[in-house]
Amino acid sequence: MFEAVDAEASPIARLVSRAAVVAASVAVSILAGTCVAALGAVGSAIGTETPPAAALQRMLERFVRAHPGFPGVALAVRTPTISWSGAAGLASRAPRRALRARSGFRIASVTKTFTAAAILRLAEEGKLSLDDPIPKRLSKPTVALLRRGGYDVEAIRVRNLLQHTSGLYDYAEDQAYQAFVISHPHHRWTRAEQVRFAVTHGKPLSAPGAAFHYSDTGYVLLGEILERITGQSLAAAYRNVLGFDRLGLDQTYLETLERKPPEAATRAEQYLGTIDTTRFDPSFDLYGGGGLVSTVDDLADFYRALFSGRVFQRPTSLRTMLVNPQSTQPSDLGMGIFAESLGRETCWHHDGFWGTTVLHCPRTHMTIAITVNQANNFDTATQQLVRQTLKLLGP
Repeated sequence: MFEAVDAEASPIARLVSRAAVVAASVAVSILAGTCVAALGAVGSAIGTETPPAAALQRMLERFVRAHPGFPGVALAVRTPTISWSGAAGLASRAPRRALRARSGFRIASVTKTFTAAAILRLAEEGKLSLDDPIPKRLSKPTVALLRRGGYDVEAIRVRNLLQHTSGLYDYAEDQAYQAFVISHPHHRWTRAEQVRFAVTHGKPLSAPGAAFHYSDTGYVLLGEILERITGQSLAAAYRNVLGFDRLGLDQTYLETLERKPPEAATRAEQYLGTIDTTRFDPSFDLYGGGGLVSTVDDLADFYRALFSGRVFQRPTSLRTMLVNPQSTQPSDLGMGIFAESLGRETCWHHDGFWGTTVLHCPRTHMTIAITVNQANNFDTATQQLVRQTLKLLGP
């Protein structure tokens, strides 16, 4: 089914590697880079139009003018004194449709923060241990498939999946997988098909716990664990274990695996260069490593809930998730979230393939969520936009 691909001929092969970006972000501050400016259009705000809100909206309009490759940009900001969201540019290029702050979008790998938090909630309830060997929690066919791929499954623990230290080959980074997604955009993937792809196209990358290797494969296995332990669909497990209703996440849902909430706005179109991927079947990134649709407001609110004690029952669970940001050891990496050094403060973030970034800084209680609905070359520009936002709102 999958053929060898000429890397130069494949549009997706020219993308910056998600794994490389994430690995670099573990060590490199988001403050690196030069200032950015900004395609224009319509924004919406929460609360009263204040001078900071007006300045933030102007910043977004400058940003889109300076980055015509990005159809639009949406931003949500939360601080102890400001709750604001806005947008500029387009949600769709053809037909032209303005991007709104409440537009939904595929958040891709930012889903991993939700997946990790749900697993940790189950651990709080005593329904699993992070030190469980994965055969204890996965189906027999999945375990058999991994064994055929040469994996020492008894040595892989749940925490290894959470920290990307399982050594599992990442199917999503394989050029043959990417090219197939581009050439067969309506193919309906299954989780088993993706795990099978991983074990047939790559070998174990390291011994479990020995090294960091970003792996969507590990997170689709965590999705299976969530389903098996809760006895629910993955969509229902996210919604019930994390308490979407209680947290007010009425714009967040697992695409095609549950009904779109009645409150959810029209989804923005998302691009891979010039390719409109909106009607690609979402199953290529759906089962735990990605898959949620959300908004900048819901993402900012979820990260704030995570750090303010409204997701976990015990403070120790958040400490377990964050582990030790000062360490470079694989065993000390965060779970579904990564540390960033911003000056003298340690902040926490995750990026998503389609130009999404969420960042929370506990000391200053500032949260930022951004999307640019474009997968190509968004990292530097969004990092600079974060920097501008922090500078605008900082003391």
